[in-house]
Amino acid sequence: MKTNTKAYTTRSKEFQLVVSKADIRVIIPAFNEARSIGQVIGDIPADLVNEVIVVNNASKDETVLRAEQAGATVLDEPQRGYGQACLRGLEYLKQMEEPPDIVVFLDADYSDNPDEMDNVVRPIIEDGIDLVIGSRALGNREKGAMQPQQIFGNWLATRLMKLFYGVKFTDLGPFRAIRFDKLQALNMQDKTFGWTVEMQVKAAKQRLSCTEVPVSYKKRIGVSKISGTLSGTVKAGYKIIYTIFKYW
Repeated sequence: MKTNTKAYTTRSKEFQLVVSKADIRVIIPAFNEARSIGQVIGDIPADLVNEVIVVNNASKDETVLRAEQAGATVLDEPQRGYGQACLRGLEYLKQMEEPPDIVVFLDADYSDNPDEMDNVVRPIIEDGIDLVIGSRALGNREKGAMQPQQIFGNWLATRLMKLFYGVKFTDLGPFRAIRFDKLQALNMQDKTFGWTVEMQVKAAKQRLSCTEVPVSYKKRIGVSKISGTLSGTVKAGYKIIYTIFKYW
C-alpha cells in the first residue's frame, strides 16, 4: 500500500483540464446544522463539483431548508448515525445512470474549510491516488478546535492501524476524497462512529494507494454531538478501537 504526503498549492493547467472532465460529488451528513450548512455549501468551489448532497439525519431544526436554499440535493435518513447517513448518500449515487468519478465527504459544522477541497481531490486527479485524507494533524488547527480526547484518540487509532495494518496515517479526519469505484469495492458497513476508520482499515487491507494532505480546522459552529458529551466521546472511542480490531 502506498502512503505519502505532498504539498499542493495553486491549480495547474493540467489539473484544471482534468477536473473539468471529472464528475465529483460531495456527501455531507447533517444533524441539526441549520446554523452552518449554508456556509459550508456556499464555500465549496462551484467549478469543482457537479453536485452537493446533504443527508438530513433526523434534524429537528431548519437544516433541510437551509441546505435547499444553498442549492444542495437533500436526502432524508431518519435512522440516526454518521455512517448511516453516509450510506444513504452512497445508495443515491449507486442509482445514477452514470456513476461519479470521485466522492468527497465533508462535515456540516463548518469546522473544515470547504474551499480547500481542491487540495483534497488533487492527489486523485494528478497522481492517481485512490483515497485522500484531509489531515488536521498536519494542517493549521485552531486552538480548541479539537478536544484533548479527540487528539489522543486520533493518535492512538492511527498508531494501532500502523501496528496492525502497516499503514501510516496521522488522522481519521472526516474531510476526505475517494474514487467511487474503489469506495464501492470497500463494501462499507458501519452505521455510526466507525465509518472513517473502517474506510481507512479496508483501504489498507485492499492495498489502495492512499495519501494525506494538510487541511485547516477551526472551532465548529454549534456543539459537537460526539466530543461535546462524555457519553458521545466514550461511544466513539470504543467503536473506533473495535473497528480497528474487527477487520484485522
